[in-house]
Amino acid sequence: MNETELGPANLIDTTDCLEAVEVFRGWKNFLFVLTILLMLMLQLCFWLVNTGYVKTDEQNDTTQAAAVKPKKSEIQQAAEKVTAEEKTELEDPNQQDQTPTQKAENNFKIEPDQISKLIRILNFVLIPTAVLYCLTLLFGLKVSLVGRLGGINHAARAFFLALIAVVLLLPWQKFFAGIVVGAMFSPEELLDAAVAEKTDILSNAVYYLRFIGYWLLVMSILILSQVRGARWARAILRRLEVI
Repeated sequence: MNETELGPANLIDTTDCLEAVEVFRGWKNFLFVLTILLMLMLQLCFWLVNTGYVKTDEQNDTTQAAAVKPKKSEIQQAAEKVTAEEKTELEDPNQQDQTPTQKAENNFKIEPDQISKLIRILNFVLIPTAVLYCLTLLFGLKVSLVGRLGGINHAARAFFLALIAVVLLLPWQKFFAGIVVGAMFSPEELLDAAVAEKTDILSNAVYYLRFIGYWLLVMSILILSQVRGARWARAILRRLEVI
């Protein structure tokens, strides 16, 4: 009897393996989407700080310095107020309506404590999510090997790509400061880098490569891993159709 022929027992085992692969595949897709969303929100935090929507130490120092200035007398304030009202009446009334809105938009700032709390929450959820995504691919690879479902090449490549992404994502600067960094960043690291003086092109390039280039690299590896995972599922279906 040919050993490769599927008997009732082998058919049951293959069916069980397929059901397990389907479970791992669903969790893999869910964890991938969640990881991508968390990384996008982390990048959004960077752009909020970089574009000035978050208060920094320099802005706080400027505000405190302005508060220290001596206050004008009440007579001078009243005179300036009357002069400003007279100028406003001579101007276009449409401009008068737009001025408060424009000031409100310019004064919109996020407190550093709020953005720091958000970054810490994102980091806390992102690490276990990325690790679970990698483990899900590993378990799917093991099930494919045991059940001889095929697509091992794609499953192995997807797992190792996800493993590389997890290694690059982890905040190694917390343990090996000054030697290696991870794609994740702490709130203090981001705020300090945003207010740091960048005097030349090299410092600007390092700044954006750290917070954008590194992030794009990890995102690309995760997407490649997911593409390999999709090819693994299609390879299993093709193999079963042949059988």
